[in-house]
Amino acid sequence: MKGSILIDLDVEEPDCYLFHDGLERAREEIFRPVPRIDPEGCTRCGRCGEVCQFHAIVPLPREVLVFHELCHGCGACSMFCPEGAITEVEHSVGELIAASRGDFELMYGKLKVGEAMPAYLIRQVRSRIPGGRTSILDCPPGTACSSVESIRGTDLCVLVTEPTPFGLHDLKLALRVTETLQVPAVVFINKDGLPGPDIEGFCNGLGIEIIGRLPLRRDVAERYSRGELLVE
Repeated sequence: MKGSILIDLDVEEPDCYLFHDGLERAREEIFRPVPRIDPEGCTRCGRCGEVCQFHAIVPLPREVLVFHELCHGCGACSMFCPEGAITEVEHSVGELIAASRGDFELMYGKLKVGEAMPAYLIRQVRSRIPGGRTSILDCPPGTACSSVESIRGTDLCVLVTEPTPFGLHDLKLALRVTETLQVPAVVFINKDGLPGPDIEGFCNGLGIEIIGRLPLRRDVAERYSRGELLVE
């Protein structure tokens, strides 16, 4: 098996490259197909608006409005248009960047400023992960669509939390997501030592393993702020 590969799927704010210090070896622009309406062929029948599940295309009496930021690129509108008046054109959503340092590789997506749909870029990055090695996916925080798209189909999810009321609240939400996606989950406690909710007791009550802790220490924060990896 080759060396491991780290994939940063927090495409809105990727930061793993700050700690990787490797050489960029590839950069690819990622496009999402979006509809283009032929005003001469369109009869404003409204069929495209009926089949769009994301309200990205709105037929009006005199024109059809397309909201590219809502489009998921599913192609239903062009497929079901009875007049063939809808074609798909490529819309740039961001980049896929790959870097390497020895046997350790990094891949990450970088969403274009103003784009509101990170999930599509996340899917494209995941589709390009090479096989035959251990892949570590750094997921976006929270439980929104981007997080769900990152977690879906993985072998194990490490949930990072902290002993605060917000940390426990978000941990409960994240556990519901992993349960729904049928992905096994373990917990890592950050800022361990804060006087707050009993994270360990909560996890023990659910039979969830705590695989590690990062203590609340000034020197840890200082090293992190300088871009230093604690494992080194």
